[in-house]
Amino acid sequence: MPIIGSIGGGSAGGFGQRKGAPKIEVNFLVIAGGGSASSYAGPGGGGAGGYRNSYNSESSGGGGSAESALGLTAGTTYTITVGAGGAGPGASDTIGNKGNDSSISGSDITDIVSEGGGIGGFISGNFDGGSGGGGRNGAGGLGTANQGYNGGSGANDAGGGGGGAGAVGGNGVANTSPGNGGNGVASTITGSSVTRGGGGGGGTYNGTPASGGSGGGGSGGRQDPVLASSAGGTNTGGGGGASYARSDVPGGGSGVVIIRMADEDYSGTTTGSPTVNTNVGGSGETVLIFNASGSYTA
Repeated sequence: MPIIGSIGGGSAGGFGQRKGAPKIEVNFLVIAGGGSASSYAGPGGGGAGGYRNSYNSESSGGGGSAESALGLTAGTTYTITVGAGGAGPGASDTIGNKGNDSSISGSDITDIVSEGGGIGGFISGNFDGGSGGGGRNGAGGLGTANQGYNGGSGANDAGGGGGGAGAVGGNGVANTSPGNGGNGVASTITGSSVTRGGGGGGGTYNGTPASGGSGGGGSGGRQDPVLASSAGGTNTGGGGGASYARSDVPGGGSGVVIIRMADEDYSGTTTGSPTVNTNVGGSGETVLIFNASGSYTA
């Protein structure tokens, strides 16, 4: 099995396992739930959930480099948490909700935590997140370093786009057009290239509707003529699209946790019913896709 260090006279990677215990190399992609937009005049789109990746030198969110693989200990159970998307505000003139964090945690590793996406801009509030929510009248929220980008700024009747894992949300142009959601990031950890972590499009009164960012970002809505916005994509961490002062603003998309290891290292012990694919693409590696929370015992 791939071994990436053990303790006893120094350990490769500093994972802090007990002396003599081999570490099983496991790559990961951890994406948090996307934020929802708020319901108000010219709201910004929801920010994408934080995006952290270690696989194949692919990027993490916010322009960050790939992280180091995890070193797991045989027989140890690791908790997998998949964050839900932030729920829509549920009423007009109401602030939205931040996405929920996703994580891999265990007793012998430094937990991998991706932060939920930021809320699309309202009158006031904190719109920061894994990727920042789009602004209403002013700057968008801030993304988290190495997880996602900032939301775009909003202007009169034109909200900013929510930040994506791969790009800043677009800026709204007053009385003309809201900002598009920032694009997500592609990963091949499952054996094919899939883009996730798109930001939600901003809302407008009667301007050109905004698109969501690639990778599950919800499209923005319009008041006149009425065009409903769309939710962030399920298990993409996409931000929710913004609607103009409506009660039916949708939520952000749920996150996902994916881990990949050598076939020979896969223990077969899980909870939460992840999708399990062995020898992916003839690679001799197993991929577990957690679309809901669970656990893995190495």
